[in-house]
Amino acid sequence: MAFEGLTEKLSAAFKRLRGKGCLTEADVKEAMKEIRMALLEADVNFKVVKQFTASVSQRAVGADVLESLTPAQMIVKIVNEELTALMGGESAKLTVASQPPTVIMLVGLNGAGKTTNGAKLAGLLKRTQGKRPLLVACDTFRPAAITQLEVVGSQVDVPVFQMGQGDPIAIARAGIEHAKRHGSDTVLLDTAGRLHVDTELMDQLKAMKEAVNPTEILLIVDAMIGQDAVNAAKTFDEALDLTGVMLTKLDGDARGGAALSIRSVTGKPIKFVGVGEKLDQVEVFHPSRMASRILGMGDVLSLIEKAEQNFDAQKAAELEQKLRKNKFTLADFYDQLVQLKGMGSLSDIAGMLPGVNAKALEGGAVDEGALARTEAIILSMTPAEREDPSLLNNSRKKRIAAGSGTQVVDINRLLKQFELLQQMTRQLTGKQMKRMGKLGKLGKFPGMPF
Repeated sequence: MAFEGLTEKLSAAFKRLRGKGCLTEADVKEAMKEIRMALLEADVNFKVVKQFTASVSQRAVGADVLESLTPAQMIVKIVNEELTALMGGESAKLTVASQPPTVIMLVGLNGAGKTTNGAKLAGLLKRTQGKRPLLVACDTFRPAAITQLEVVGSQVDVPVFQMGQGDPIAIARAGIEHAKRHGSDTVLLDTAGRLHVDTELMDQLKAMKEAVNPTEILLIVDAMIGQDAVNAAKTFDEALDLTGVMLTKLDGDARGGAALSIRSVTGKPIKFVGVGEKLDQVEVFHPSRMASRILGMGDVLSLIEKAEQNFDAQKAAELEQKLRKNKFTLADFYDQLVQLKGMGSLSDIAGMLPGVNAKALEGGAVDEGALARTEAIILSMTPAEREDPSLLNNSRKKRIAAGSGTQVVDINRLLKQFELLQQMTRQLTGKQMKRMGKLGKLGKFPGMPF
């Protein structure tokens, strides 16, 4: 995940400060030196680093910090606030056209992932905001670009408008008219990738902007290219006057400097971030949450949102009642595993928890093979056996093993895990159950029995 190296270095600098009873200006100066090096190594723009450390230093040598009982905590608070401000302060929302449809023009370099991320964004708008998006295939240069857009569009259940290898500007106009006739309130124009030094293609984008007057012009940029991402954002902004940026591949080994530099260099906000390869792994960018994650303070709000998206509220309520009555079944057990799997890898989840070392869980994920075996075993049982596993004698286990393509030992292992879970739920007192129900209502892993 991006920022891991930066998080480690900043944590080390703050740890040295915490070891001191009180701070001097020399202590602050030494800490700022370490923070400056950490930011530069994370590929943050040099001018941005200089301005950032100067701002933090100015606040950190004030009387409120040096005379504080917990000066190190005050400096962490200042760094957190300055990081948040550096990335834009508040999350920036998409502008919605007063007269539908809202037209979003997607632009970017070759290979930045505009087609895939355009579909991701369309899916997010449909899923979380109830929009009726339409994807328009305006990339007539890249072979198979139209086919790719149709494939990813179908995967997120968003229609695609295309007219083959025609004039991109004419296609954009026709796509908008199609959206008006068919009730689509949001149009995403997938344009061809180009180099920012390609004058002819940049002129085509300017002409398209002039022709369709888009509500938003979003630059899709790859976080993995570091400072080149900032340079690209600056050039595209000068040509098109961008309204925002969608930063992709923040789940990779990127050092993350682009996220900290783009707003300061271009003045344009990062509106969305891609955090994985799957088409649902895209999020609204929240500067304050990202700052907290960079400082190792977690991102509980995003974790709650992820849980709410993946857990079924009705099933959660039903499960709570079953737990109260001690009627938790194997079918319920399987439902919980499937919903947990939908939240992504363990390292992604751990990175949102304060004080948890996400790197220690890097690559960790719910075992797909084990989950498939569990599903096959449970689905090979009769409804009565799922409700009451005590019915499972040797002959029934052999039948289930044959039906699920597993071994009896796999069934025994699953039953042992389920028995331990049942023992744990039986040990919960009424007061604990009540507290757990309240946590579910607050959004902290609704429906999870552990």
